[in-house]
Amino acid sequence: QIQLVESGGGPVQAGGSLRLSCAASGFTYRTYSVAWFRQAPGKEREGVAALDIDGDTNYANSVKGRFTVSTDNAKKNLYLQMNNLKPEDTARYYCAAGRPGQSMNKFQALDAAWYDYWGQGAQVTVSS
Repeated sequence: QIQLVESGGGPVQAGGSLRLSCAASGFTYRTYSVAWFRQAPGKEREGVAALDIDGDTNYANSVKGRFTVSTDNAKKNLYLQMNNLKPEDTARYYCAAGRPGQSMNKFQALDAAWYDYWGQGAQVTVSS
């Protein structure tokens, strides 16, 4: 059974950093395209950062240069390093995995419709 479990969220002051982790069970990230999404109260879920099965990355314009998506060597943990955080980054962050063996182009990579497996989310709150 495929499961994703996020950790590492919490409160942080503007300008600070956090690293979110997403542990995979039942599969490895080696054969799945993966991504981070976020959803703030009253707003739609938006794609933040994606790591394709081919190793390509895609980022939302709002986080480019500040966020980095990566995995560990064993491909069992997905990370989102978030630097220079802003109050508008406050949201619940979700990791997601697509379909096995499926590569995604840049238009699909940050579209939630292409992802089948989701974690429960981790709250990030950035205060000014």
